[in-house]
Amino acid sequence: MRTQIIGGLIFSLSCIVSSAGFAEERKTLAWLHEVKFGILHHDTGGLWSGFNRESGVDFNLEAIFSPHIKFLGGSIRPAFGGSANTAGDTSKLYTDIRWQYEHTSGVFFGIGIGGAVHNGKLHFEQHDRKALGSRVLFHIPIEIGYRLGARTSLSVYFDHVSNAFLADENEGMDTLGGRFGLRF
Repeated sequence: MRTQIIGGLIFSLSCIVSSAGFAEERKTLAWLHEVKFGILHHDTGGLWSGFNRESGVDFNLEAIFSPHIKFLGGSIRPAFGGSANTAGDTSKLYTDIRWQYEHTSGVFFGIGIGGAVHNGKLHFEQHDRKALGSRVLFHIPIEIGYRLGARTSLSVYFDHVSNAFLADENEGMDTLGGRFGLRF
């Protein structure tokens, strides 16, 4: 499963990058607003979830789409992404509604809510795996960054997944790391 998720992320990335390389006008990818690539610490302890069991690094890929609604000085946009764990632990796919505010200085802040599906454990079976309780989880991302230019950005990204105590087991999981954004 991990190989399939990593393969899917790489394939998606190559399709997006190759489409961008041949685009002569911004209209060519009008449906796609930005793509973000990240390297995240998997199951970061001491944050929202409180402790960690799993290990490794996650490769993250996310597409933020162009349709938007202006709200409180920022924009709300749909996003779809995934994180593949390099150690064979929990990987996930997610979809969100993301609000992002961008200051004229280049600093931006984003927060969202959505859902995720994962390939991790549902119940406590191993001391080195989280018991997430449900295959479908809530996904909450938070991001702060700086726009390097009109098309590129660097950011610190955090996300949390859990079932919000809708299942008996709910250990939750956090990831934290850096991302590079490419806007179309």
